[in-house]
Amino acid sequence: MKAGRHESIIMAREICPRCGSRRFKRNGHIHTGKQNHRCKLCGRAFVLTPANSVITEEQRALVERLLLERISLRGICRAVGVGLRWLLQFMVARFQAAPEHLYVTSPSGTQTVILQRLEAELDELWSFVAQKANRYWVWIAMDATTRQVIAFHVGDRSGQSAKALWEKLPVVYQKQAMFYTDR
Repeated sequence: MKAGRHESIIMAREICPRCGSRRFKRNGHIHTGKQNHRCKLCGRAFVLTPANSVITEEQRALVERLLLERISLRGICRAVGVGLRWLLQFMVARFQAAPEHLYVTSPSGTQTVILQRLEAELDELWSFVAQKANRYWVWIAMDATTRQVIAFHVGDRSGQSAKALWEKLPVVYQKQAMFYTDR
């Protein structure tokens, strides 16, 4: 009787998570050494007994603090114990949750002998979500002296995305700032 109950639990796990098919074949091993399988109907690759770990709120808060420290993404993954795919999806969700206007204040201070010049740095980085054909570019504009992010845009690498970033810049930067890029 116990064996029958155990078999039903195993059989419930032996289906494709996408289409529910029981027709699948072995497909090598994943990076942790577990047996990987591929569904013969829909082509989805999966592990029969995945170890889904829950990312706690403390880990999420730590990831947010580490992202501000300009540490590499893979370094954050190693330090916190999360996957790169999860981290990228977390970053996309945080970027989409950010307000359009970042409440940038223009640099203040007394301009004594040397006139203070507004300088901004522009940079972009790309990553992919789920597959390399699914590229996303993060465009960032940062004040050169205060290192404050003054605008950002998530999109593709086109002139349209560059214009979208330019429109998000505060007017004082659009009119007075000197912009620097890596090229």
